[in-house]
Amino acid sequence: MIDHIGIDVADFSRAKAFYDKALEPLGAGLLMMVPEEYTGGKKIGGYGRERPVYWLSETGSSGESKHIAFTARSRQEVDAFYRAAIAAGGRDNGGPGLRPEYHPDYYGAFVFDPDGNNIEAVCHAPE
Repeated sequence: MIDHIGIDVADFSRAKAFYDKALEPLGAGLLMMVPEEYTGGKKIGGYGRERPVYWLSETGSSGESKHIAFTARSRQEVDAFYRAAIAAGGRDNGGPGLRPEYHPDYYGAFVFDPDGNNIEAVCHAPE
């Protein structure tokens, strides 16, 4: 149902450094930068696996915090995402584990990004 989503970030370079490391274990990376002549000089970049689906736009402020959940293909990817995000400067908001209150096979991990967004990796597959 959702084709892509974007968030505002206060400092693009700081956010990029975080997401480059945090999304790598999920097989995602920065796939596109919009030329600044089309953005009025703002930095805008899109992350994804095959195509850009998660966009960062440098606005000088991050606005209201958001919750974004990324699909992991395995529980091991969730664990690796969490470790990478914390190592990249993210703050813990719930380490990897089952969340049976959501669904019996819901395995997720939560980290606050540099702008205070609640970023999650989740796998719905049974072990």
